[in-house]
Amino acid sequence: MEKINEKIASPTVYVVDDDDGMRRALDTLLSTVGYKTSVFSRPRDFLAQYGADAPGCLVLDIRMPEMSGLEVQQHLNRMGSMLPIVFITGHGDVPMAVQAMKEGAFEFIQKPFRDQDLLDRINQALRQDAENRAGAARRSEVLQRLESLTPRERQVMDFIVEGSANKVIAIDLGLSERTVEIHRAKVMEKMGARSVAHLVRLHLTLNDAS
Repeated sequence: MEKINEKIASPTVYVVDDDDGMRRALDTLLSTVGYKTSVFSRPRDFLAQYGADAPGCLVLDIRMPEMSGLEVQQHLNRMGSMLPIVFITGHGDVPMAVQAMKEGAFEFIQKPFRDQDLLDRINQALRQDAENRAGAARRSEVLQRLESLTPRERQVMDFIVEGSANKVIAIDLGLSERTVEIHRAKVMEKMGARSVAHLVRLHLTLNDAS
């Protein structure tokens, strides 16, 4: 029977494995150490219920009869999901695991494995997910600030981050220095930049998102 705990504020460790014994054992292990879990026996049930914005990580069996772990990973990639995936593999699945890593899997662990080894990898995956989501939130905030700039203010900002002085900006844009100073002040205010160095860092944040 599928189980979904409803508390959405904290990250969830999703488990998808068609082996009843393994799935129950993983659910018990993770619940015992305090993780919020959602467990599924069928990959399609997981995909039907998972939202791409939900934080957490996925513990995924790589070899299942209905849909392989690689196919689940590819589906998540098409969704734009950033959910880190820890694959569970048998000894004969190493080539598949290597392919999964090439497609962005966080880690894979071979059966049989020590409980602590799996927990360590899950901890690392959850930290990575939190960092990824914090970075995405920062980029989204900076983008919103950028969109508040007028076209002229964007031009001035581009000159500022290149290190151009007000006099140079004025000449290149055919403006007075006083007008450039006003635009510059507006750019700094709207972008929430405390200094030119801070503005450059914000600009780099946007570049990292592209």
